[in-house]
Amino acid sequence: MPLVPDSVSTPAVRGWAWASLVANTVIIVTGGLVRLTGSGLGCPTWPRCTDESFVPHRALGAHGVIEFGNRLLTYVLVAVALGTLVAVWRWSRTSTSLRWHAVALALGIPLQGVVGGITVLTDLNPWLVAVHLLLSMVLVALATWLVLRVHDALGAPAAPRLRALTLVVQGLVWVAVYLGTVVTGSGPHAGDADVPRNGLDPQTWSHVHAGAVYLLLAVTLVTWWVARSGALRGPMTLVLVVELAQGAVGVVQYATGLPLPLVALHLVGAAVLVAASTRVLLLARGVTLRPVAGHVRSAESVAG
Repeated sequence: MPLVPDSVSTPAVRGWAWASLVANTVIIVTGGLVRLTGSGLGCPTWPRCTDESFVPHRALGAHGVIEFGNRLLTYVLVAVALGTLVAVWRWSRTSTSLRWHAVALALGIPLQGVVGGITVLTDLNPWLVAVHLLLSMVLVALATWLVLRVHDALGAPAAPRLRALTLVVQGLVWVAVYLGTVVTGSGPHAGDADVPRNGLDPQTWSHVHAGAVYLLLAVTLVTWWVARSGALRGPMTLVLVVELAQGAVGVVQYATGLPLPLVALHLVGAAVLVAASTRVLLLARGVTLRPVAGHVRSAESVAG
């Protein structure tokens, strides 16, 4: 019996693409919970949980269970990535680029696991923890792109000025996300009470991070205004709303001493912002406009 039917329906492929996006977002949330609960060294080594066992023992307590649970979720993510890869591979027989897109997304999972293991072996070096999160954000962006590509999005690229503005917005989103990891590495939620921080002043870098966010909001408002009469108005409105919500959560969490629920919500918002801004960037450039022959409508048929 074949692994999948000879003809995989478009809804099934879309479902796998969405599952990949959701799974890559969920692993960010669970990884954040590991850090926020101080469970980053709940399993003190890698790939085993301890030198003697792959699973935590009672002496490791709740921290061991939390860290081990996050590791187990990686296998769920691998399963979703493989399912997505198989579905896309069978469906897009004439699109090599779409196939390699799914391959890149799948290969990112074991790479992420290795980076996570190295962070444990280096006692949660804050700079490596930042790389671990940023790689997850890259996978969210790739999964967002895949979702767009399998949804038959057809149209024309935006005007050059608007394309340039969306590129600036995307660049500032990544700057803000990176600076957020710098602030985290200097603050109290580094994954374990005894691990070293990055040595930077958290208050100073919180203001630097906030400055980047203010600049991002300003450029987003300009972009939203330029896109006011076009197809990007809706997607840009979503980006603006997410940014405003993120800014509000950031201000409140800073003023209230970084309570765990708000920090976790801020982390979720960062993943949503990366996905929303990636969507705008790709739609503005017509990147998703390459139809897969035999499975989506041609641009000519839509124009006609």
